Amino acid sequence: MELTFASYNIHKSVGLDLRRDPDRIITVLREIDADIIALQEVDRRVGDRASTLPRVLLDDTSWQVVPVAERPRSLGWHGNALLVRRGYKVLASEPLHLPTLEPRGAVMAEIEIDRRRLRILGAHLDISGLRRRDQVHAMLDHCARCEPMPTVIMGDFNQWGHVSGAMQPFGVKWQMIAPGASYPSRRPVARLDRVVATPDWDYRASGVHHSAVAAQASDHLPIWARLLLPKT
Repeated sequence: MELTFASYNIHKSVGLDLRRDPDRIITVLREIDADIIALQEVDRRVGDRASTLPRVLLDDTSWQVVPVAERPRSLGWHGNALLVRRGYKVLASEPLHLPTLEPRGAVMAEIEIDRRRLRILGAHLDISGLRRRDQVHAMLDHCARCEPMPTVIMGDFNQWGHVSGAMQPFGVKWQMIAPGASYPSRRPVARLDRVVATPDWDYRASGVHHSAVAAQASDHLPIWARLLLPKT
C-alpha cells in the first residue's frame, strides 16, 4: 500500500499579497493530491477559533475532515487539522495537549485503509525552541501508550537542524524526512516542515511542492512524502 502524505502550513489562508484566500489553498491541495494531509495554522487564534478554510469548500474535494476540533467553527486543534481521502475509515481521533509556552498542540487519527490500520499525527511545534523537544517527547509518549501500528508524524517542526534539537528524541528508530527548503515560500531556505515515520514504512520519494499558486498562497510551501507499507 503506497500513500502520499503532505504537510502544509497555510498561514491562516493569508498569502504573500496579504489577502485571505481559502480558494487558493484548495487549489494548492488539489495540485498536491495527497492521500493524507496535515494542515497547520488553519484556524484563527482569537474568538471562536473559526476555520479560515470553510468546510463547504472541502465538501467539494476528495478529502474528509478528521474530527479533532473542540470548537464548532474550528477545523482543527490549535490550528492543526487532518484531511484524509474519502472512503478511508477513521477509527479514532483526538487533539493532543502538548507542554508549551505558546498556543501549540497536535492532533492524532487512527485510520483503516484496505483493512490495514495506521496512525497519523499532525503538529506545529514551538517557535522559541524552549519546549520543542518536550513536545516531541509528549507525542512519542502518547504513541507508546497506544496500540503499536505503522505511524507517521508530520507538520511544521520549526527546527532548522535535520537531526539536532527537537529531532533527537526520535533517535534511530524513526525515519526522519526533510524533503527540502519550504520556508519562506518566495525564496525558501529553511527545512522547517518534516515527515517522520516508523520503520514499518519503505521510503519511496519526497519533495517540496513548487507552483505559481503555492508561491503566493502562504508563507510556507507544502511538502510531501510517498511511503510504502509492505504486505505483512
